[in-house]
Amino acid sequence: MSLTPGDVERVLALALDLARAGETEQLAEFLDHGLPVDATSESGDSLLMLAAYHDRPDTVSMLLSRGADPDLRNARDQSIIAGALFKGADEAVRLLVAAGADLDAGTPTARQAAEMFGRGGLLEED
Repeated sequence: MSLTPGDVERVLALALDLARAGETEQLAEFLDHGLPVDATSESGDSLLMLAAYHDRPDTVSMLLSRGADPDLRNARDQSIIAGALFKGADEAVRLLVAAGADLDAGTPTARQAAEMFGRGGLLEED
């Protein structure tokens, strides 16, 4: 059975909502059934970006363990880690640093965002 373009759009919308909500197990099932781990919204926000931005460390960890790219940027050239810094999602930032996220990519970079919000210590690996 093939999915229609409308079906694909609905599945992606559901998956993006699961990432935002931190519904890790349900999102993992979508991935198990073939949803690409780096699927993005129309504005380029990846599942990982939404999970990190909404401070869902369990979901961030699951996505990273399945190969999600910590360096994908959205259509506004925003990096995942800079967005997590902006939102104060400390555990997500730590997970992204540990995964090797590029601290100099995007606008602003993670280093610039950390400086703006006084959170530079989060960018240091333990």
